[in-house]
Formats: sequence, structure tokens, C-alpha cells
Amino acid sequence: MASAASVLNVSAYLFTRIDDPAVLRPVLKERAAAAGLRGTILLAEEGINLFLAGEASGVRGFVDELRADARFAELTTKESWSDAVPFGKLLVKVKREIIRMDRPEVRPQDGRAPAVSPATLRRWLDRGVDDEGREVVLVDTRNAFEVDYGTFAGAKDWRIERFTQFPDAASAHRDELAGKTVVSFCTGGIRCEKAALYLRDEGLDAYQLDGGILGWFADQGGAHWDGDCFVFDEREAVDAGLSARASLEA
Repeated sequence: MASAASVLNVSAYLFTRIDDPAVLRPVLKERAAAAGLRGTILLAEEGINLFLAGEASGVRGFVDELRADARFAELTTKESWSDAVPFGKLLVKVKREIIRMDRPEVRPQDGRAPAVSPATLRRWLDRGVDDEGREVVLVDTRNAFEVDYGTFAGAKDWRIERFTQFPDAASAHRDELAGKTVVSFCTGGIRCEKAALYLRDEGLDAYQLDGGILGWFADQGGAHWDGDCFVFDEREAVDAGLSARASLEA
């Protein structure tokens, strides 16, 4: 049995063109299995999304090998630790989108929306305005049940039940965002990247929080944050120290 906090968990995504996701699927599954990893890898023509756990050497070796492919050279991971593998098995799937939005015109693989770093956003939130003196509005792009675990203080929460509802919700609330600096955020960055592009298409001055909530926790801890962050594995949620909630460890 693994000793306390000996299991490395990584989450990562990258919007990048993949012409052959069905061909790539068995290759990555074989590599991940050989490394003793469990979790989920999603592949689509727009990119890759993964949540994996295992021994540190196996996880990092798999990621390094993945980055050797030019398509994934810019892949960055977010790491956290647990005392057990929070996944029951290894799944590698091919999907139409690595995060479903049902808006084919939104193509982050062709170019990212502008991003704001955790340090910059912290400065803005501490001051109450951005560097140009404009009001900053945070938009939570996650589903309502995720928001209920925790979110940024004062963030917009449109109570969506699935990400495909985000565009209509954003359009309905467009006027309250106009003329402000809008920062979209999500767990790891994948949803807020698409969200920021959509908001910019709506004519808004929108940015994504680089690295998402997990990146914020790693860089800024729990500043301006209330609660925990829901994660899609058996840990259920992590606190600002990127540890499983104490109630789950009891």
C-alpha cells in the first residue's frame, strides 16, 4: 500500500491540432498502462486533456515522453499528491471535443485567448481594479454543483448545469460585463480558455485565468477564495493547499 502522499496526481490539457486521435489512442493507452498509471486521457482533433495518477517516476516519465511529440511540446501539468490513487482504472477515449461546448467556431487550437497570470490577477483583486483602473469581473465557467464547493469571492455564477449552456448564459449577461475587464476561470484552465474566446467574440474585454483554480492555489494559495475546489476524481475536492479535503481524509 502506498505511503502517505506518495501518489502523484497530474492534470493537463493542450489545445493542439491532432489529425489522428483514433490512431494515437492505443499508443497512449499502452504507454500509460506500462507506466502503471490510472486515470483518464481524452483525445480529440482539437487537443488532449488528461488526469492521471501513479508513482512519480511513472507519471513524469509518461508526460516527458508525451512532450517529445511536437504536438504536445507545450503541455504543462498541475501536480498534487495523495495517499492513494484516486482512479479505479485507466481510460483513453476519443471525443468530438476535449471539453464540449458545441460551438465549432470557437477554436482555441488556432490561437489562445489572452491570459492573466495568478500574480497579476492577485494585484488586481487586491486593488479592486485592473492596472488601467477598470472594474474587474470574475466569471466562473464551471457547473453549479462545482461552484457550490467554493469559488472566488464575488465571482459571477450563472448556475449552469453543463458547459454547453455557457454561451447562452454569457450572451444573456453580456450587458453587465460590458466596459469591464472580464476574467473567466475554471478548475484547470480548459473551460475558461474556450469561455474567454467566446466572450471576446461577444465584444467583451475577456481574459482567462492562466492555470485555472489549481494554478491559482499553487501560486497564490487561498487568497480571495472561499471554500474548496471540486476535482473529478475520488478525492472529490481539494483545499487551497492542493490537499484532499480534511473531511474526506478522516
